Amino acid sequence: MAVVTDKYRGTGEYLIVFSALVRAARSRGTVTYQEVADLVGLPITGSYMGVETGHILGEISQDEHKLGRPMLSAVAVGVDGMPGGGFFECAKGLGKFSGQEGERRRFWEAEVRAVYQLWRRKFG
Repeated sequence: MAVVTDKYRGTGEYLIVFSALVRAARSRGTVTYQEVADLVGLPITGSYMGVETGHILGEISQDEHKLGRPMLSAVAVGVDGMPGGGFFECAKGLGKFSGQEGERRRFWEAEVRAVYQLWRRKFG
């Protein structure tokens, strides 16, 4: 989630990705960057895919932060099961993460827990 612009806000692509992230959060799962790219018709590999999925995910993270909610994009991960560097840069830009390399996993795990808690299924 490198450079964040208003490229996708208000578009169908934004809503599709937002919905996929919410579904993943409600099931306490994740969605890969490749799955995000495929959902919106982007190539599933390459730097263009990374930049564009980063734009969408970054805009969603910014919007969720403005609403006082955790970064929903925490459930979007690479093939290694962790979010990419853009996620942490976005979190740093939002004032949520100090940027310390050794704290990445701890911050991400806490953010995922917060996302799961917020979007959990409520029965009864």
